[in-house]
Amino acid sequence: MLKAPEGWEVIQDHLQKTFEFKSFLKTMSFINAVAWLANSQNHHPEMIINFNKCIIRTTTHDAENTVTDKDYLLAQAVEDLV
Repeated sequence: MLKAPEGWEVIQDHLQKTFEFKSFLKTMSFINAVAWLANSQNHHPEMIINFNKCIIRTTTHDAENTVTDKDYLLAQAVEDLV
């Protein structure tokens, strides 16, 4: 199994990281980029959005809501965006 990128944590049944930005528009730009990326991987995370923060949580539903290589690959791809 792959490892989580720096700053990502396995919390119960998901992989999670909080991202912080300088403005709402930068947060939304990030969200849109993550959405495009996730859709291209057919692996869609939960995203909790605040003014300048976004929490991303990912789990593999078809593996009984556990963290799998799909989650680690998505986390690394998200890291490559920032």
